Amino acid sequence: MSGQSHSSIGSIIDDVEEAAEEHGEVSVGQIVESIGHRAFGPLIAVPAILVVSPLGAIPVLPTVLALVVAIFAIQVAIGKDYLWLPTTLSNRSVKGSRVRQAVDRIRPTTRKLDRWFNQRLKMLCGSIGTRIAAACCLLLCLTVPPLELIPLAAALPMAAIALFGIAIALRDGLLMLLAYALMAATLFLLVKTTN
Repeated sequence: MSGQSHSSIGSIIDDVEEAAEEHGEVSVGQIVESIGHRAFGPLIAVPAILVVSPLGAIPVLPTVLALVVAIFAIQVAIGKDYLWLPTTLSNRSVKGSRVRQAVDRIRPTTRKLDRWFNQRLKMLCGSIGTRIAAACCLLLCLTVPPLELIPLAAALPMAAIALFGIAIALRDGLLMLLAYALMAATLFLLVKTTN
C-alpha cells in the first residue's frame, strides 16, 4: 500500500479508508503513509478534500490541514524528492469513523473525477508546472486561517488545492487550469472580506 503509484483518485481514497478502518483513530501520519511519500499530488489533495468534506466543519481542522498542505507544498516547490512531516502534525488524529464517513460522502465525486479528467494538456503538469502549482497551494494555505472565520469559507481555497493535487496526480492540465481559476476566486473572496 505505502509508496504505491496511484492511477486514480478512487484508489487514493480507498487507501485512506483502509487506514481509517485499521485504527479507532487515524493520524495524519498514518494517512500520509497509506498514500505513499512520493505521491506529491495525492498528499496535497487528500487533506484539502477532507476540508471540503463534512470534516471541514470541525473548528481549527481546516487550518491544521492547511498547515500540512503548506509543509508538503514548500517541499514540492523547492524540488525535494522525499516529503517530511513534523512529528507534532504527524501525530494529530481524528476518529476513523469520521474519516470513513467523509470518504463515503466524497466517493461519488472521486469516481466522476477519475472518469472525466485524465492526461489532457499534460505539459502543464510537468516538473515546472508541478512546482508552480505547489507554490500556488502554499499561497492558498495562507488564506485558510482568515477565511475560517467565515463559516465554510475555508472550503474554497482547499477546493482549489484539491484540484491542484488531483491535476498533478492525474497529469491533467485542464484540471490544473480550473484550479488556477478557483485560486483567483479565492483571492477575490479574501480581498472582498478584508475590505
